[in-house]
Amino acid sequence: MISRRDAAITLDVPLEMAQRHGLPKWMSEAELRSILDNPPPWLVQSRANRTGKRPVWVHLECAVCGYEEAARPKKWWPDFTYVVCGHHAPSEVPAVRPGCVRSEYDGVGTRFVGIADVEAPQVSP
Repeated sequence: MISRRDAAITLDVPLEMAQRHGLPKWMSEAELRSILDNPPPWLVQSRANRTGKRPVWVHLECAVCGYEEAARPKKWWPDFTYVVCGHHAPSEVPAVRPGCVRSEYDGVGTRFVGIADVEAPQVSP
């Protein structure tokens, strides 16, 4: 059995949309395959309305331990260099790349800290 959330991830639609259009809390793989093979009008319309600017779901994977989850991206998320579980010690996180500065963002997914390494601005003499 597949949960509604996993079905929404597979269909690449928000969980709210899956619920609004009557996807059950649990469905069989055959039911999901049927929706994928013969998408209902609401799913066809949803796909046609995509602008491609932001994905509906993103795959997050800890750079230290490999824990994975799918999450809905937030508008405030920059392009992360890494995401790591919030419980890892700073010494476990990959080092800052040479010539870069690091910013950290709490509250990514259910347990991650997002790390963005960006090129340091050049200081003119």
